Amino acid sequence: MLPDRYPSPLHLPFNRSCLQRRFHLAPPDADPGGPGRLLVLQRGAMVVSVADSHLPAGDDAVPQGVAPDRFIGYWDDSPCRLRVLSGSVELPAGLQAQSLLASDPRLPLDLLSLGGVGMQLARWLKTSRFCGGCGGETCFLPGEWGRSCPACGDVRFPQVAPCVIVLVRRANQVLLTRKADWAPGRYSLVAGFVDVGECLEEAVMREVAEETGVRVANIRYVGSQSWPFPSQLMVGFVADWTAGELRVDRNELEDARWFDVDRLPVLPPKRSIARYILDTCLPSVGG
Repeated sequence: MLPDRYPSPLHLPFNRSCLQRRFHLAPPDADPGGPGRLLVLQRGAMVVSVADSHLPAGDDAVPQGVAPDRFIGYWDDSPCRLRVLSGSVELPAGLQAQSLLASDPRLPLDLLSLGGVGMQLARWLKTSRFCGGCGGETCFLPGEWGRSCPACGDVRFPQVAPCVIVLVRRANQVLLTRKADWAPGRYSLVAGFVDVGECLEEAVMREVAEETGVRVANIRYVGSQSWPFPSQLMVGFVADWTAGELRVDRNELEDARWFDVDRLPVLPPKRSIARYILDTCLPSVGG
C-alpha cells in the first residue's frame, strides 16, 4: 500500500509531513471531550477496522488499555486519543492489528505515520511518569507535551535520539553491512547513535571506522527520517572511502562487504531512509 518511490525525504513513512494535514498534534490537557477516534497500539502494531482500515471510533468495542486514554490531537478534525493495549488482549471481531515495522506494511502512508507518532508518545508517557532525578511522580506541564517534577523541579520533554546512517562509496562499489537478525541475504548501510559531544559528521566517521575499519571523507547530507522504534531520528549521509581495509566488528555485525553497484544483494525495504539513500545516490538501484 506504500509508494514505490519517494520524491524527497519529506515523503518517507513516519515523517509527519506524510499525515497530509489530517492530523494536528495538540497538548494532552486540551481534550475537548466528546466522541472522537482512537489511535490504538498493541505490541508494535496499530489496531484498525477490518472493513476499511480506519481508526476505530471511541464508541467501538475496543478493549481497555493498560493506562487511561490520552488526548494527542485531532484526526480529520475529530479528537484523537491514544490507547495502548496489553499484548495478551484479544481483539474483537471487526478489528485487526497491522504491524508498523513490517517490510511491506498494509497500512496506508498517513496511518502508518500516525502510528509512528503514537509509538513515540506512548513510550514517553510510559517512561516519564516518575522523575529520573528524585523518583517523584511527575505532572503534565500546562499547554504542552512536557512533564515536571513538583518535588525537585526537573522538567522532561519527549526525547528523540539522533542516529547517523551512511552510504560509503569507493569507485563503482558501495560498502554494505549485515546484522544477524535481519532477513536472509539482506544488507544495509552503516548506522549508529550519535555520541555525547559529537557532531553528525564525526559520528559518521567514527561509526564507519568502528564497524568496518575504513576511513571516509567528503561527507554529504542526503535526508532524514523519523524512526519510532523506539524513538530515533535517522540522519542520512553519503561519504567517500579514503583508506583502510575491511575489518568487521563481530560484536555489531555479521558481515560487511564491498559490492559492485550492478551486483547488489537484497536491499532494505523502500519505506526506509537506507533505501532512499541508495535509490537517490545510485540511480540504477532506484530505477
